Amino acid sequence: MADTEKPLLIKRYASRRLYNTETSDYVTLEDIASFIREGREVQIVDLKSGDDLTRQYLLQIIAEHEGRGENVLPMSVLTDLVRSYTTSASTVVPQFLQMSFEMLRDGQSKMMENMSSMNPMAKMPGFEAMQAQQEAFIKAMTGGFSGGWTGPAREGEKPRSKSADKGEDLDEIKAELAKLQKKLSDLDG
Repeated sequence: MADTEKPLLIKRYASRRLYNTETSDYVTLEDIASFIREGREVQIVDLKSGDDLTRQYLLQIIAEHEGRGENVLPMSVLTDLVRSYTTSASTVVPQFLQMSFEMLRDGQSKMMENMSSMNPMAKMPGFEAMQAQQEAFIKAMTGGFSGGWTGPAREGEKPRSKSADKGEDLDEIKAELAKLQKKLSDLDG
C-alpha cells in the first residue's frame, strides 16, 4: 500500500499529460480531484523545469467544477476574492480562508466522533464497517460538509428543539467570528 503521508507526485510532461508516479500511469484532472477527495495530498510538478504546478491545477479543477454548475463558491465570495488581489486585504484573506477551512474540517471530525461515541450500537461486531459506510454516505450526501448536524441526543438528555439548536449554533458562530476577528486584527497590528 502506498505511503499516504507523502504527497502523491504527479509529473506533467511537455505534452501536458499528467503522470501518476505511484501507479505509473497517466491521469486526468478528474482523477486528481478524486485523489484529493479521498484525502490524499497531491503535488504536480513540471518534468522539465521542476516547477510546482499544483496551485495552477487545483484552480483549474475548481474552475471546471464551477463551470459545470457545481457552484460551491457564491458569486459574492468570488467577487471578494478578485478584489482582494488588488487591495491590502491580499495578505489577510489567505490566512482567513485557511483558518475558516480548518474550523470546517475540525467540525466535520467532531461530528464523526460524536456519531460513534453516542451510538449505543458501537460495541456490536461489524460496527466499524457499518460506520465507514455511514460516513461515506454522509460525506457524499453533504458534499463533505456537515450542514450543522449535531447528532442524536446523549443518553438521559432530552432532545433539543431546532430553535434551541439554532440559538446555540448562532452563539458558537459569533464566538468563532470574534476569535477570527481578533486574530485578523493581531495580524494587522
